[in-house]
Amino acid sequence: MRELILIKNGEIALKGLNRSHFEDILVKNIRWRLRDMGKCSIKRAQSTIYIEPADPAFFDFDEAMDRLCHIFGISMISRALVVEKSMEDILDKVCDYCQDDLVGVSTFKVEAKRSDKQFPLKSPEIAAEVGGKILSRFPRLKVDVRNPELTIFVEVRDFGAYIHGKPIPGAGGMPVSSSGEGMLLISGGIDSPVAAYMMAKRGLQLSAIHFISPPYTSERALEKVETLCEKLAPYTGRIRFYCVPFTEIQEALREHCPEELFTVLMRRLMMKIATRFCEKEGIPALITGESLAQVASQTLNALLCTDNATDLVVLRPLIGMDKTEIIQIARKIDTYETSILPYEDCCTVFTPKHPRTKPSLYFVERAEKSFDFEPLIERAVADTVIKHIR
Repeated sequence: MRELILIKNGEIALKGLNRSHFEDILVKNIRWRLRDMGKCSIKRAQSTIYIEPADPAFFDFDEAMDRLCHIFGISMISRALVVEKSMEDILDKVCDYCQDDLVGVSTFKVEAKRSDKQFPLKSPEIAAEVGGKILSRFPRLKVDVRNPELTIFVEVRDFGAYIHGKPIPGAGGMPVSSSGEGMLLISGGIDSPVAAYMMAKRGLQLSAIHFISPPYTSERALEKVETLCEKLAPYTGRIRFYCVPFTEIQEALREHCPEELFTVLMRRLMMKIATRFCEKEGIPALITGESLAQVASQTLNALLCTDNATDLVVLRPLIGMDKTEIIQIARKIDTYETSILPYEDCCTVFTPKHPRTKPSLYFVERAEKSFDFEPLIERAVADTVIKHIR
């Protein structure tokens, strides 16, 4: 028995003359995710990618399909039997291959697709013959074309005919790195990992920057953020992770700047530090987990003040979402339980009792200029630890 995995492209199929470029990136991402699972043949045709293991006996199909479900750019995944492009071979093998699935249902239907127009039968004729074969083998079954318990698919394509059950939904979106790269400002909270997931889904390769303030923040808080990155990696691929010491800057803010502006000033300085690394690496965009009006630092006035600290594009994929929607995605991608662990990050250190919800850019810039933060920024950049999480 010869089995392989069929992958259907999502949005890539709509990319016209650029489609081949996006498919190349998707295949590269697939190879990377399956790199330790043994030798595989990966080829593509007609908006479909074919993954066939060199030695199926030692290939874990379930593990491979689980990994593929996390790769952006894929719409559907199927484990399929390969047969000859002849009705005789299709009819000879369909019942044995689908037997386990058919035993547990009472209704079914067959869907056929004939991509190879040289095949003598049309799609409805293929479906009718296969359905008849299954009924003759399992006479207790009934055909239900509207709401079947099981759908069996027969596809006649370039390289052969393929028989499979219901496809598994893929992650959708665009292949990671097909849209460039962005720098995520990641805290230990719920929002920023969800923002990372959503921008990776649109094809961004991610780096991530995190600010620590020992002794006010603990080693456990840093471990929590690294764990969040590890949970994101199946979706995002490798993440270049920057860990920035921020204690001196926060203490200087507390001593020299108005308390009600502390949060917006802190975020401006974070933006400036992140921008330094982005300029060095050629990264054109910053990504944050901000949602409009969720907290005092995320009002329109506050966002205007923080955006003013950088010339880069600032992407906020959660800007119009409420907390319930964000939590739903966090649970889906398995970051929620880690995010709610009670280890404080630097954003919660020295939080003002009464933050200014409508800060003026003029007064914010004046407060920032009241102290020379540049030496502290340079020292923080120089002392940043960089690692790769995958």
